Amino acid sequence: MTAQKKLYGIIGHPLGHTMSPALHNSGFNKYSLNSVYMAFPTPPEKLPEFMENFRSLPMYGASVTIPHKEAVIEYVDKITPRATTVGAVNTLYWEDDTLVGDNTDVIGFMAPLKGKKLASTKALVLGAGGAAKAVLAGLQELCINDVTICNRTLERAEKLAAQFSVKSVAWDERGSVEANLVINTTPMGMSGEQVNETPFTADMFTESGIAYDLVYNPLETVFLRTAKETGWETIDGLHMFAAQGAEQFRLWTGKELPIEHIRKLISNLLHL
Repeated sequence: MTAQKKLYGIIGHPLGHTMSPALHNSGFNKYSLNSVYMAFPTPPEKLPEFMENFRSLPMYGASVTIPHKEAVIEYVDKITPRATTVGAVNTLYWEDDTLVGDNTDVIGFMAPLKGKKLASTKALVLGAGGAAKAVLAGLQELCINDVTICNRTLERAEKLAAQFSVKSVAWDERGSVEANLVINTTPMGMSGEQVNETPFTADMFTESGIAYDLVYNPLETVFLRTAKETGWETIDGLHMFAAQGAEQFRLWTGKELPIEHIRKLISNLLHL
């Protein structure tokens, strides 16, 4: 690596399936930037050492994924309002000599909803993990206030509902919630063991609305296929992944990466 080459990367554990290096390196190539983005599998006990190296090298930016999104907060100099709301950081970047922790998942989630008529939206969020927090923060920014959260473990849904001042219901009652925007933040439908599962069945899609799945492999999950068959509009998870990655790239380089460029790249790599 030449001395001038800027180093970026992703930290998480495990990292076998990450598409982030392909995304960002294609951006560096597109703009002929002397930069490289690498994967740094980092178990929790190695996080302090990694963050020490991040500052001393220095690295110019990083994506942060499971299990470090919350733990990394103590190693940054400041965190953005969005990251504060979500309580998690997925992006590290420098503002002069200040190391900033941000959360681009919120912008990523909102991106495909911008420009849609959302005035009378009633949202149902399925799942209560880290992704659900980014979704709830995004719904807040979009001024969607009629929100219900539902999770297999009701206690987790209730805790999150209290944090974001929204409603919660038991998992078995999700079909009776009046909603025209249903968002899946669970891994149900994801490629692998859960590929044939859906958190929402055909009889639950009443009226019409938008079904939004955060899963992007496969692009059309059982959840989205079922929604489409019942006349609902659908949004796949690659929209959010592409938009959050584009926002990271902008924070690091000041340059725009077209969402369609990223979608095409990842679709080809994953044979979607």
